[in-house]
Amino acid sequence: MNIGLIAHDSKKKLMQNFCIAYRGILSKNALFSTGTTGRLIEEVTNLSIHKFLAGHLGGEQQIGAQIEQNEIDLMIFLRDPTAPKSFEPDVGYIIRLCDIHNIPLATNLATAELLIKSLDRGDMEWREMYK
Repeated sequence: MNIGLIAHDSKKKLMQNFCIAYRGILSKNALFSTGTTGRLIEEVTNLSIHKFLAGHLGGEQQIGAQIEQNEIDLMIFLRDPTAPKSFEPDVGYIIRLCDIHNIPLATNLATAELLIKSLDRGDMEWREMYK
């Protein structure tokens, strides 16, 4: 499965900890991320991540293009709903694309854990048929 990973600045440490906790599951999948988030995850997990540009430099649009081409199977976008900054990726854009293309999306830690555990159980195999 192809997993997209994005985190707003205030959630990057949480994303790192999530990826440490679920490293075993994540390592069995292809990972795609915006530049800064991907670099920070790689530093603490040694996972191999295809890094696009930083979110504010176009990485969000690059991941969006992957979603539009049905190349992402699961998206985790840890967002900060209390203090969005203009230079951070627009969660609305990713949500719209995931909804249009039927991509499971987590925007908080609880949902991210549910999706990752579901992936590990094999509950995401329908994505292979959907492609």
